[in-house]
Amino acid sequence: MISTISGVIKSLGVDKLVIEVGGVGFSINVTHQTCAALNVGVDASLFTSLVVREDSLTLFGFIDEESRNLFELVQTVSGVGPKVALSILGALTPDLLALAISQEDTSALEKVPGIGRKGAARMILELKGKVQASNLAHSELLHHQPIWREQLVSALISLGYSAKDSDAAISQVVTHVTSQGIDASKMELSQLLKLALQSGGR
Repeated sequence: MISTISGVIKSLGVDKLVIEVGGVGFSINVTHQTCAALNVGVDASLFTSLVVREDSLTLFGFIDEESRNLFELVQTVSGVGPKVALSILGALTPDLLALAISQEDTSALEKVPGIGRKGAARMILELKGKVQASNLAHSELLHHQPIWREQLVSALISLGYSAKDSDAAISQVVTHVTSQGIDASKMELSQLLKLALQSGGR
């Protein structure tokens, strides 16, 4: 299997490029972001995935190994082939895809060409727990939340809760204590965590 390829970029299209290696030009399908990051005439290295069919051999290329691995992973979902997998990587970064799956955000996945509501639900079902967002992505997700809520989300995630389950549990706790005239932000984190675990949010 061809897993990496290095050479000189000979031509660039919207979603395809030709890279010359030892006098041979390889046509590689890529996302438009990959094309935008490269220039004709320069040396480049791509992580690749070779898709073998009865009547064709098709190379797909990626700037980083994480994207290549994710491209191969999403194809394990029923009904997702290499073209749709490439569309997914073109529409969502690995971190955004991981967050969409962990939060069960079907609307984010439905924005991908070729993925409808049923396809989005199937991706979440089959990929839940198989993709992880980076700490940076979690930081961006939590950025606009109060410090106490960020700490509580982090604590719940460390205990095995998903981002969506954590948010649901915390919201339930806030609603409960507010109805009793208590400000959640004034409570001890340990008290909030205990209430969140008892809420059955997961």
